[in-house]
Amino acid sequence: MKLKYIAFASFLAIVSAGCNESKFLDIQPNGTLNNGNLNSADGVDLLISAAYAALQGPAGQTNSVWNIPMTNWSYGEVRSDNAYKGGGGVGDVSDIHKLETFDVDATLGNVDSKWFQLYCCVQRCNSALKVLNTCTEDEVKELEARKAEMRFLRAHFYFELSRLFNKIPYFDENVDINDYPEIPNDEFTRDEILGKIAQEFLDAAAELPETQSDLGRANKYAAWAYAAKVKLYQAYKQDANTNKVTDINKDLLAEVVSLCDKLEGRYDLLDDFQQLDLLAYENGKESVFAVQYSMNDGSPDAGRINWSNLLNAPQGPYSGDGFFLPSQNLINAFKTDENGLPLFDTFNQENLDATNSVDPRLDFIVGRPGITWKTYKESPCEASWVRDQGTYGQYCCKRFYLSPESSDMYKGWPWGASGLNWQIIRYAHVLLWKAEALIEIGDGASLEEARNIINRIRNRAKTSEYVKDFNNPDLDAANYNIGEYDAASWNQDYARKALRFETRLETAMEGERFFDLVRWGLAGETMNNYFSKEKETRVYYVNSQFETAKDEYLPISKPQYNFSGGNYVQNPGYGDF
Repeated sequence: MKLKYIAFASFLAIVSAGCNESKFLDIQPNGTLNNGNLNSADGVDLLISAAYAALQGPAGQTNSVWNIPMTNWSYGEVRSDNAYKGGGGVGDVSDIHKLETFDVDATLGNVDSKWFQLYCCVQRCNSALKVLNTCTEDEVKELEARKAEMRFLRAHFYFELSRLFNKIPYFDENVDINDYPEIPNDEFTRDEILGKIAQEFLDAAAELPETQSDLGRANKYAAWAYAAKVKLYQAYKQDANTNKVTDINKDLLAEVVSLCDKLEGRYDLLDDFQQLDLLAYENGKESVFAVQYSMNDGSPDAGRINWSNLLNAPQGPYSGDGFFLPSQNLINAFKTDENGLPLFDTFNQENLDATNSVDPRLDFIVGRPGITWKTYKESPCEASWVRDQGTYGQYCCKRFYLSPESSDMYKGWPWGASGLNWQIIRYAHVLLWKAEALIEIGDGASLEEARNIINRIRNRAKTSEYVKDFNNPDLDAANYNIGEYDAASWNQDYARKALRFETRLETAMEGERFFDLVRWGLAGETMNNYFSKEKETRVYYVNSQFETAKDEYLPISKPQYNFSGGNYVQNPGYGDF
């Protein structure tokens, strides 16, 4: 049984409780439950469920989740060279437009709300842990595993806070809620915060089982995988004042490799890339840790669906709001040469057209006019599926949706809804982290192993069923050509380019691109090159510029500074409060 179904009726009373802004991070459940019940073994399962529900967004089915998405489409993709905001124009959800154009300061409401949202999630974990710490094994079955699950979730939310805001207050369940304003946000450095988060995952792994009876609960392998991801970030040392990458720690990289190896043989790539967007495979062999969604489960408006992505369904058969559109730069990145390899340095000189050969993942991820859309038979994707073509072009996001005619897709509002899970960690990610670590370690054996890993991922795309021509299904919809890297030119510099390009293509639109660029120390160069080209056709980029030593992280918001009584310090580049 999926975790999302556990104690569903009881747990609604808690997940509807967000955070009371008059008392920072305080959870006050509504209605039928009282604090006496919750602060005891009798209520602890509800607190645990509430912490898992926070993965979907602590405010539940409200516009705060649509505009402040847990899937990071606005924070990790729209702030990168992968995606445009989309929707009805630049004024439609203007805060996300400001994120896209890097017109961000400490007064932006979206920034304050994201900080507040994630600390609400942290507090749900702390509330559960406070009660679990008072319980015995007789009162709570699998007590140590349940504690470990809460530490796992708390570490996840802290990791999100760290890579978004850099300077964050860090505390556990033993800190009294009234003392929160006294906790500085510069007590620990970025490196120390990431070290604490990684250790939290490792500590959780020591107590978690290899398997869980309920789908959706964290297990030992998920904790090891997440520890590997955090240590990979930690390996890239950053200057505290400039955010510049100053060193890459090979000892940490070796730990990344060792942790990733623990998942080998336990998980694998799905046979076809397009299975990632099918319900039948959502908890399959590639899913390491996922947010569990459901439809028609007794809750209002379709069910516990992915409300974070509510705005993003295309128009056409979905009748959606049409946010989150792939950029021309991303589309061009899928071009391949005669050997089926990416054009690292020249891909964006000209826009892709029908004469180009392309990586087949292009049409798995992107909706292009005239190209077959999933298994939909009524029409191919059309330009009219994009609301504001004059501003954003004619492409839309094809991933994360079931085909429109599927009986598993909700009809009507919420547009494009289904019970499809959101993959926080899938095995392809783990393989890419390992390959990245091996390449930065840089010896001959490591480079060769990394080449084999990257080719393994590319071969999955190569052997997936290609999208077919809408009018003649015996033909491919485009000139698909994807090849594997050979050993002849495989040195560290070339391998690094290949890994970073492969990471972009394999994980496109998954909310990770901006954070990858910051980790690699490439955000400023990449984004300013992107703006220079894009402003030729996207006039709203005319004044956009990425400021290094600033825009790598969001500012600490003015309301949070006020909450701390002036205790917080601002991130570099944003000036005084």
